[in-house]
Amino acid sequence: MDGTLKDETREDDEMHETGGCRRLTRGAWIAIACLGLGAASGVRAEDIAPMDHSQMDHSQMDHSQMDHSQMDHAAMGHDMHAHHLANAPQDVKRAEDRVEIPKLGMQRHDGRKVEFPAELDDGRPVLVNFIFTTCTAICPILSRTFAQVQDKLAADRPMPHLVSISIDPENDTVSGPLPAYAEKFEAGPSWQFYTGSVENSIALQKAFKTFRGDKMNHIPVVFMRAKPGEPWLRLEGFASADRVVAEYRRRVGVH
Repeated sequence: MDGTLKDETREDDEMHETGGCRRLTRGAWIAIACLGLGAASGVRAEDIAPMDHSQMDHSQMDHSQMDHSQMDHAAMGHDMHAHHLANAPQDVKRAEDRVEIPKLGMQRHDGRKVEFPAELDDGRPVLVNFIFTTCTAICPILSRTFAQVQDKLAADRPMPHLVSISIDPENDTVSGPLPAYAEKFEAGPSWQFYTGSVENSIALQKAFKTFRGDKMNHIPVVFMRAKPGEPWLRLEGFASADRVVAEYRRRVGVH
């Protein structure tokens, strides 16, 4: 009896400490966050892989030392991408910055080899984001946002140049998944995806101040510029397509 009474008392104390509710596991909070962000951003359920965090203690994991290219996420029964999504910033931070883009070669998803910064300096307004094709959390949201922006600005003149730069160029090749990824999100003639050497991809990430050392640590961010020579507007966080369009039109003077 004494043991049963102590257990019940301990249980009551725990209930009191949590406001009469059981504490949700870390995995439950992550699942809730993913569902909320996906709904808010218009991402489809099939774009985000299922996950099971119940058996994982992520607080003890050092992501910087992990080689994700060798990890079988399905066999591990969890999805690191969803954990990444749940820890991404939800507030959109707005800032202006001047970006010194280095001269380097890249390749578009249609196979054409191009030079930066000339590729961004053809006179059109430019929107830039950073993605990789095997990402199942942040990147589908960013890419779907660009797809919606593309549709919303289809009748605008000038039509902006949408630029998506891979941060996993070793995998995202022109002969590999990059063209199919562009097709999946219905990229039109004004939206190109770019790959190249690891060094050049990192150089561009550093120029835009988005480099985080590991692709799993990358952040949701969109850049836009009205014309060459002007500062870039940086929207860090999950900016909706409507927010991006409004900022763009304000930037280029279209109402």
